[in-house]
Amino acid sequence: MKKQSLIRGTIILGTAGIVTKFLGLFFRWPLQMLIGDEGVGYYQMSFPLYMFFIAAASGIPIAISKMVSERNAMGDSEGIIQVLRKAMLLMIIMGIGFTASLLIFSKPIISFLKWDNKSYYSLIGISFAPIFISIMSAFRGFFQGLHNMTYTAVSQLLEQIGRVLVGVALAFLLLPKGIEYSAGGAAVGASAGGILGGIYLIIKYLKIRKEFKFKRVKNEYAILSQLLRIAIPISLGAAVSTVMNLIDSGIVPQKLLEAGFTYKEATILYGQLTGKAFIMTNLPLTISAALCASLVPIIAEAYILRKKLQVIQKVEMAMRISMVISIPSFLGLFFLSFPVLNLIFPGQAAGYDILKYLSISIPFIILAQTSTAILQGVGIYTLPVINLALGCAIKVFFTMILVPIPEINIYGAVIGTILGYIIASVLNMVLLKRALNISINFYNVIIKPSFAAVFMIIAVVLIYENVYNCTMSNNIACLISIFIGMIIYGVLIILFGVFDFKYIKNKLSFKRRRRFQ
Repeated sequence: MKKQSLIRGTIILGTAGIVTKFLGLFFRWPLQMLIGDEGVGYYQMSFPLYMFFIAAASGIPIAISKMVSERNAMGDSEGIIQVLRKAMLLMIIMGIGFTASLLIFSKPIISFLKWDNKSYYSLIGISFAPIFISIMSAFRGFFQGLHNMTYTAVSQLLEQIGRVLVGVALAFLLLPKGIEYSAGGAAVGASAGGILGGIYLIIKYLKIRKEFKFKRVKNEYAILSQLLRIAIPISLGAAVSTVMNLIDSGIVPQKLLEAGFTYKEATILYGQLTGKAFIMTNLPLTISAALCASLVPIIAEAYILRKKLQVIQKVEMAMRISMVISIPSFLGLFFLSFPVLNLIFPGQAAGYDILKYLSISIPFIILAQTSTAILQGVGIYTLPVINLALGCAIKVFFTMILVPIPEINIYGAVIGTILGYIIASVLNMVLLKRALNISINFYNVIIKPSFAAVFMIIAVVLIYENVYNCTMSNNIACLISIFIGMIIYGVLIILFGVFDFKYIKNKLSFKRRRRFQ
């Protein structure tokens, strides 16, 4: 199987992530049009529980990726299959357990979190997804560990296609029964996506398994303990963030009631925050997640082979990529929040100010994600979790204090998010410097991309205003300005020397790699 470099792997997964998010618009847009902010609010109240499972199980795919990469580097074919089998067992147990828990305790959960009773149908609809997602996630970690991101990318696309087709169809068919039933139908789409993506990965695994040359796989329980030792801290880190989002789903609507809003107004504001602002800021985070998925196995392989210079080079490259992604994303959403939302949700751009200020958090979230992936790659699992927990605690504290203030209301949750991730990212960077004894060249990593992004956003805003004045069409002006802005930014990145063009060309070349032995 061909190996893929950090840049190529990131581009493959990042492109798939962007296309997946674009396909997601075919889910979000009709859903928004069908059930509005109120219905999206019901859907989003149950969604954090699903994301909690994804977070709780996320450590296992990363652990698979790291352990498979290390065994691949050492030529241990039997060990690779052992890792996958033990991980698959863990994931299936977790998936079945979580699905059963949601089905059995759905009403007590709604009562405890003080959700509207109409969110029950969304919770039931999404409860079957963990079983299928668990199997698919294990195979994704396996292929990522072999430094091949293509199969993961295709599975992401298939997952989203299944989610869109089934989710939108059920939402439409159930709409006559009520908004809450429609939201529940939309939630079922997550299960359909997991089934479709999982089937594809199983087929690919069966095809490439013949490349692994071994007679019989022994049953080594030490692999299970190693998987858990790596996976538990990573899962805890992901779960901390998701638990905070789950807490948000409980405290934000309640605190908005304390600020003087009605229950419906609170639900609408929460829907705008989670169903619009979070969705839009998640687009650049998708590319960051692709970087992290590519980064862990590559760093792990270089580290276990004691190639320190290569580790340092990968770290600096990862930091550059993260800033090249995050800074223009922040500026673009900050200055074009209304045009972008109006483009995605025509006539329903309410909440664009929430998106505008939430975009400030993007560079800090991406920096925290990237530094965490690097630390995981070199075997440091617990301390990034502690850093994230501290950041999330600060987020919750400021959310609870600020949201009840009528003049601040929902923006208190935005402020809490920004402050929380600032703390987490700064602490991670300090830890990274101490752990690897390296100094980041901030001029190349931050200053150069910032200059390029500032020039780019000035051009984008001017182009948007002029095109809009000529066409009086927000959609045309928005699309043209963004497209030209991407070209300008790409040129400036090369001119400012953020990346060496020859290096990128070399890394993206489709040279034939050695096959797995």
